[in-house]
Amino acid sequence: MVLLHGWPGDRTDYADVVPLLRDHAELVVPDLRGFGESDKHGADPAEQYGVGGQARSVIGLIEDLNLHRPVIAGYDIGSRIAQTVGRFRPDLVRGLVVTPPTPGVGDRVLNPETQRQFWYQTFHRLDLAEHLLDGKPDAIRSYLRHFWQAWSGPDFTVDEARIDHLVSVYGGPGAFLASINWYRSGPPATDRYLVERPSNPDDRISAPAVVLWPGQDPLFPFEWSDRLHEYFADVDLRRVENIGHFVPAEAAAAFAEAVRGYLIL
Repeated sequence: MVLLHGWPGDRTDYADVVPLLRDHAELVVPDLRGFGESDKHGADPAEQYGVGGQARSVIGLIEDLNLHRPVIAGYDIGSRIAQTVGRFRPDLVRGLVVTPPTPGVGDRVLNPETQRQFWYQTFHRLDLAEHLLDGKPDAIRSYLRHFWQAWSGPDFTVDEARIDHLVSVYGGPGAFLASINWYRSGPPATDRYLVERPSNPDDRISAPAVVLWPGQDPLFPFEWSDRLHEYFADVDLRRVENIGHFVPAEAAAAFAEAVRGYLIL
């Protein structure tokens, strides 16, 4: 099983999921390039930090470790990367467990109310983001806390130890900049991935997929899950009530259950 984290997080997003899975299969829980304890360097963001470069790294990890058709699970940017691997290398994948973002939301993502949620993606493309935040732990603490509070469900309170850890990996010089290279690598959340319809059914993701859709995600309302079958050839949609965007942290048991389900196939 390969578990891919989101922004703003790192591999420890799965701290509550790992104990529920480690007795069932080998687990690989990496820091994605530019996050956590991964390498941070001056490579071209579009080549190394975007969805294509990150997916190539995950494929390379699977091949280097000689993993036999693992389940790939991810949320947030980890979901985008998992879906990309499932689309282009379904032969490597037993199945996917992913959360929003998923394709099919269409131009609904362009409405003014939703766009107010996505302000940070435009901000991350500005040099101002680096000048205000990079290498400034106190500012990073306030900035990351905002997202963990604003995007989580009504019953979730982010643990102070989690914020302390994230400040330790995002707060050093160059660390925040490395993480936002994901957003500087290509189009924002309103790109073709979310909006365009596939040209024919053969363009759908062929790897089997379970989509865990949070009932309280402020970025992606559950109603936007209505077109998944246009983009996934084999998809099982499961609504997870009363949680927000951070599914592995907010609903570890549901996440682990979905991943374990592939072990009986």
